[in-house]
Amino acid sequence: MKLKCVNLLSFLLLLSVVRSDALAAQAGESTYDKLWQLAELYASETNSVVQGLELSGRFQHEHARVSEDDRTYDEWNVRRARLGVNLDFFREFTLHIEAGFNPQETDPFYLRLTDAFLEWSPTSRAAVKVGKQGVPFTMDGSTSSKELLTIDRSNLANNMWFPQEYLPGVSFSGEGSNWVYRVGAYSAGERNREFGRLNAGVVTLAVLGYDVAEELGVASALVRGTYVHQNPDLNNTFTRQLRHVASVNFDIEDGWWGLRSDITAARGYLGQSDLWGATIMPFLSVATGLQLVGRYTYLSSEGANGVRLPRYENKLVDGRGDRYGELYLGVNYYFYGHKLKLQGGVNFANMEDRANDGGGYSGVAATTGLRVSW
Repeated sequence: MKLKCVNLLSFLLLLSVVRSDALAAQAGESTYDKLWQLAELYASETNSVVQGLELSGRFQHEHARVSEDDRTYDEWNVRRARLGVNLDFFREFTLHIEAGFNPQETDPFYLRLTDAFLEWSPTSRAAVKVGKQGVPFTMDGSTSSKELLTIDRSNLANNMWFPQEYLPGVSFSGEGSNWVYRVGAYSAGERNREFGRLNAGVVTLAVLGYDVAEELGVASALVRGTYVHQNPDLNNTFTRQLRHVASVNFDIEDGWWGLRSDITAARGYLGQSDLWGATIMPFLSVATGLQLVGRYTYLSSEGANGVRLPRYENKLVDGRGDRYGELYLGVNYYFYGHKLKLQGGVNFANMEDRANDGGGYSGVAATTGLRVSW
């Protein structure tokens, strides 16, 4: 009953917004703008103490079906439901707090604190963050779930990024003269729903990128290299068991087309085999609001059972393999940019398992979903 209510609410939300915007378009105004402005609780350019207070969050609802031979897995799922606030004060500081919730099963309803950080931006080109925050590396790991072009992150990110995503730490980021950079140090202790126990090693992150758009004559083009290091520690449950992760990403976009790519290698510890993988993702805008996306992902581990399957395929086959290939074909429709969109995709994937202990897979997964963010 709870699941049916969530599905109905998602459908009614989309239908009501689309219908009201169609009516508003006839009157020459944007209902989307008016609706999303409701999240802005306070704004002032003259107040020297508080400049803004607004709600933040996302709601992502989807249906997935995985098929392999005569086996299937079918699920309606509230993929993400988060709510928080942004407070801008003293013209240079932002306090951001956001938490994840589970309206589908409701037990527990509160899942975890995602973001909880204070950001100081002395200039528009540099910022310092202290608190629980995202650790951006790999192509998809550097992309917010609000802005993914595929309905979910690639299996490369699932295996070599940190799917918990948010770690307590401090980071410094900035840009200048076509360069972008970030350095950070984060705790990788025993995980809980807030900041963790801070009883294990430290994760260090270094990112350096260069904008080559002018050289290529396109609207945007960024080459970025990332290195992540952490010491092996049995108490670490915030991250993957990877001591070194090196990633090179390329992101180019020009009008109606774009291409993103990722090559990542990682050295494992405590039983996790060394890994490497690559992803290439072209995308095309074929009409107003309509986008086609393709993605190919390849993953390989040095030893047996080093590669995990993606989220829904793992519900059908819970073992691991050593060589994975995937072709993803997707379509997106943007009603209000990334703030309101429908996404759908089909994965054709194969996992080889030379240990032959339950990790082999060759099947098709289809996922469709509604994405709302504010």
